[in-house]
Amino acid sequence: MILGPSNVGGKIETSFLIITAACVVLLIAVTATMLAFIWRYRRARSPVAEDVEEKLGLEIVLTVLPTVLVLGMFYFGWVDFDYIRNPPKDAMPIDVIARQWSWSFKYQNGRQTDTLRVPVGEPVKLIMTSEDVTHSFFIPAYRIKEDCVPGLKTHLWFNADQTGTFDIFCTEYCGLGHSHMRAKLIAMPAADFQKWYGTKEEAEGGSKGLELLQAKGCLGCHTTDGARKVGPTFRGLYGGKVTVTTNAKERTITADEAYLERSVRDPGADVVKGFPNIMPKLPVSDEELREIVGYLETLGQDDDHARRNGHAAHD
Repeated sequence: MILGPSNVGGKIETSFLIITAACVVLLIAVTATMLAFIWRYRRARSPVAEDVEEKLGLEIVLTVLPTVLVLGMFYFGWVDFDYIRNPPKDAMPIDVIARQWSWSFKYQNGRQTDTLRVPVGEPVKLIMTSEDVTHSFFIPAYRIKEDCVPGLKTHLWFNADQTGTFDIFCTEYCGLGHSHMRAKLIAMPAADFQKWYGTKEEAEGGSKGLELLQAKGCLGCHTTDGARKVGPTFRGLYGGKVTVTTNAKERTITADEAYLERSVRDPGADVVKGFPNIMPKLPVSDEELREIVGYLETLGQDDDHARRNGHAAHD
């Protein structure tokens, strides 16, 4: 079997190469036979068509060989499919929640993050669903993909064979921010993973608000560094002037605490100019909302960002 960054990827590549090799052999055989027939039965040599006698042995060979070949391909495909669809009983479960347009990963100890961390050498089972529309979870390096469907739990599993950081994409068109729906998988040594898993990791600057923005998937559409994505940046938001559309009327307001809370609770109430009204309501408790708003306030309003419009908590 070909070795790769995961056990599943190696099996898929092995089956793929076996089938590809069989197809190449068939291509060469069919092409060679075709050229031989063109030469052997060319018009100059055989100007008059002749009846060809029935050859039972040849017909049997031409029936049995393709049948054996197809059954062989089916065998490799079925064995690998059965292996991929049935995780070991001791596989570590991780919930994968898809939403427009971010991924969220929840562990058994309650930790929730926007980055998938797994231990090398241990099986992991991903239990997936969607909160809105159909998404498709894809890790190209691992050769695995599975749909995340609203109201349904799907699954896949893998065993990371080597450390590294790998891309996660959504491969089902899910709306305007589809191309931004990306995440990272970090395969860690088992000891490092257990250390991370067993301790309470604080977000940058010790901010629970940032942790919540990551866990709720807000940073899939927004940034904290001033860059523009599907939604406006959080950088320099608090205290600045924001041009919004309210009840079909354009107005300029101050991004104070009340505005931030309203933008999370009812994102369609004040739609920031230049951005579409596509943010779903964010499921947050009162305590979580206070943490998020408190963190957004710490990002401040510097001179450069104070001159810009469109900085709002329109997730």
